[in-house]
Amino acid sequence: MERMNRKVVMVAVDESQESLYALSWAIDHLFPAPMTLQDPHEVAPGTTTLVILHVQPPVHNHIHSVGPAVCATPSLIESVKHAQEESSRKVLSNALLICEEKGVRAETALVEGDAKEMLCQTAEQMNADVLVVGSRGLGALKRAFLSSVSDHCAHHASCPVLIVKPPKASTS
Repeated sequence: MERMNRKVVMVAVDESQESLYALSWAIDHLFPAPMTLQDPHEVAPGTTTLVILHVQPPVHNHIHSVGPAVCATPSLIESVKHAQEESSRKVLSNALLICEEKGVRAETALVEGDAKEMLCQTAEQMNADVLVVGSRGLGALKRAFLSSVSDHCAHHASCPVLIVKPPKASTS
């Protein structure tokens, strides 16, 4: 399928304020003027498409975090899955609200898996021209132990990665 010079900007969002700041920053800096088309599903050639991506962790991640003594009954798994789906809907809804307030249309994508791997994989599958991720501002030591998502994407994504740092807190 030919993209007709269409650019794809993919922004990763999660529950963090840093990811929503990165979305807002990306809209302000990469989408300077809102598009107005007759058909809301129409994509004009040469335009930029904003894709908001949320990665939902696998259900078993939440079950194991409760502890080894917990028996993962089908009802527990279903309850956790329902809570995850609700959380994902809320994350994407909040992101779409930011887009709406700024007059930019966006598509959403929800995938399940490890955030680091799925961000890179989905960006490649969707032929993203750039992947925008927020930075939580981890120090070098924490980043070494926690292996930040943004750091992983910067080294493994098939497209350029834009890491948006949150503004420094003003000291009064």
